[in-house]
Amino acid sequence: MKIKAFPFSNVLAVLINLGIVYVLYMVTRVAYVLENWSTLSVGWDQLSMGELIAGSLRFDSSAILYTNWLWIILMLLPIHTKERPRWHTMCKWVFVVINSLGLTINLVDTVYSQFTGRRTTATFFAEFSNEGNLGGIFFTELIGHWYLLLLGIALVAALWFLYFKPDNSKLTAHNSKLITQYYLATSFGLLVAIPFSIFAMRGGFTRDTRPITISNANQYVHSPQQASIVLNTPFSIIRTIGKRPFKDPQYMPEEQLSSIYSPIHVPSPADTVPMVSGQKNVMVIILESFSREYFGYYNQSLRQSHPDFVSYTPFLDSLLEHSLTYEHTFANGRKSIDAMPSSLSSVPFFIEPFILTPSSLNDLSGLADCLVQKGYHSAFFHGAPNSSMGFQAFARSSGFKNYYGMADYCDDPRTGGRNDFDGHWAIWDEDFLQFTATAITERLEEPFMVGFFSATSHHPFNIPARYEDTYKGGPLDIHRTIQYCDNALRRFFATASQQPWFKNTLFVITADHTSQLQYDESHTSVGVFSIPIAIYDPSGELPAGMQPGVMQQIDIMPSVLRILGYDQPFPAFGKNVFSPDETPWAVNFSNDIYQYIEGDYTLLFDGDQPTGLYNYVLDPLQKQNLLKAEPLRADRMLTRLKAIVQTYMIRMTTNHLVIRDGDL
Repeated sequence: MKIKAFPFSNVLAVLINLGIVYVLYMVTRVAYVLENWSTLSVGWDQLSMGELIAGSLRFDSSAILYTNWLWIILMLLPIHTKERPRWHTMCKWVFVVINSLGLTINLVDTVYSQFTGRRTTATFFAEFSNEGNLGGIFFTELIGHWYLLLLGIALVAALWFLYFKPDNSKLTAHNSKLITQYYLATSFGLLVAIPFSIFAMRGGFTRDTRPITISNANQYVHSPQQASIVLNTPFSIIRTIGKRPFKDPQYMPEEQLSSIYSPIHVPSPADTVPMVSGQKNVMVIILESFSREYFGYYNQSLRQSHPDFVSYTPFLDSLLEHSLTYEHTFANGRKSIDAMPSSLSSVPFFIEPFILTPSSLNDLSGLADCLVQKGYHSAFFHGAPNSSMGFQAFARSSGFKNYYGMADYCDDPRTGGRNDFDGHWAIWDEDFLQFTATAITERLEEPFMVGFFSATSHHPFNIPARYEDTYKGGPLDIHRTIQYCDNALRRFFATASQQPWFKNTLFVITADHTSQLQYDESHTSVGVFSIPIAIYDPSGELPAGMQPGVMQQIDIMPSVLRILGYDQPFPAFGKNVFSPDETPWAVNFSNDIYQYIEGDYTLLFDGDQPTGLYNYVLDPLQKQNLLKAEPLRADRMLTRLKAIVQTYMIRMTTNHLVIRDGDL
């Protein structure tokens, strides 16, 4: 289509075509909301449609102007000799390709964000840089979400067929009057477009406005999960390219920090008395995508409020009855690569995954490192290729001396080798767990520290063909794989119980993060981090049962060291849950919002000011914001959270994740 409005045809073509892109971005946003409705519907009645639209336009403006700036320049360059069909055909191709990419990214993230809880950022490319299976998974998702594929094709077609070309047929090289009009009109358009684009990219029209970031999305919504509604994925990627994630927020003087919070644990004489006898082995089992919602043991209240509730973990439910666990147990991140530092080195996820930041090159301690210094042997087991997710690199940096992955499994002639590969990620959990039990016996001496990370309960949630008729699952795709993995663990413990090291081993069972969630109570800022954490002692020396309080992944390291009577100072951002002096707390981060949980309350903080305070026990859907009703509690919790965040940032940027002079 052509616009005959000389000499402003170029300017109008820019405005109309950009308007089309705005509309199509909004279409992908509607698709995002519909596809993720089970998560985003919680608290929807509290949102303002006007604020959602205003916020969406603000972030879309930034993304659209960033990605279309080259095209705008090509269209508005005041050079009359460029006004030829070939030039505008080139402009059309630039416009369609750039915006097709942006719209496609939005649609792809409609599915992918279900597993991360946020819009994708630039770290995605580093996170999966060593994975060679993404093509197959992407193809599988295309089939499963064919309607999004059709929508994507329709959007690209709309870009092509609705594109407006300027009609400057009146312009001739010999008509100086028309040439002058052309130059005035295009120059005017370019002079207006430059400051407008800069302001739109920054997200504001005043000199004092700082460039908007992902965190600004929270001002238009009521929970971190809802921030993804007003964001778009091109903006999230652009805004995080090359960003240094950690910097000192300077909330308070450094000398004040240690009086409020310190990550340095100095064992007291009482702490060095072991809670169990002998040098216990330790095995930390990190289960892929095991949300707390899937368990019967943890969810008596859900059974009462939801008659359709089903437990998908019968074996783990039985094991939990003989384990030490807590009323409220939380992940510190939303991705697998967040769980490794949190569970094994007591380093939480803030801003970006620790493994993907420059701080990952810092000197690092960890549960394995501490125990190796006490004569323990150590090994980490993960059934994927050794380079997968950067697990091997992190395992080594945190103190594990041995690493066993897919290659080691396939080299063992007693296994099924590559025939036991799930086709996407790793060796099936059941098979690799059996290999792990045997390898511990044959390759490790006691005492040992072992880490294990499962894989099967990962998207696309396949199970071995021999179990297709055994596990029927439930409303969510993941339910069937949870049933399979629960049985894989049953078989592992059956095999392990026959080994000489079994009764002398502490088993820590946790998950890396939550995944697909069925109930509204699980879609809150607290629910999306609720995972199992339990310590099982087959010897029965460690007390068992549900304990009151809060435990998080970063508490695993200091708590296990306390059980063992570890007698050296060590760094850990988490707490020793057995200390009578410790306040029950947890911390996590999502969509640029820090969450600090203390007892029955959770505080949300955007880095500048608190945005919410909820009693998540009495108000499980987090509908009643108590910031104004309980200001003293909010201030006290905020001070504690600021101290944790600032201490974390300082130690990350100064390579201070191990004991240094002056720490004691």
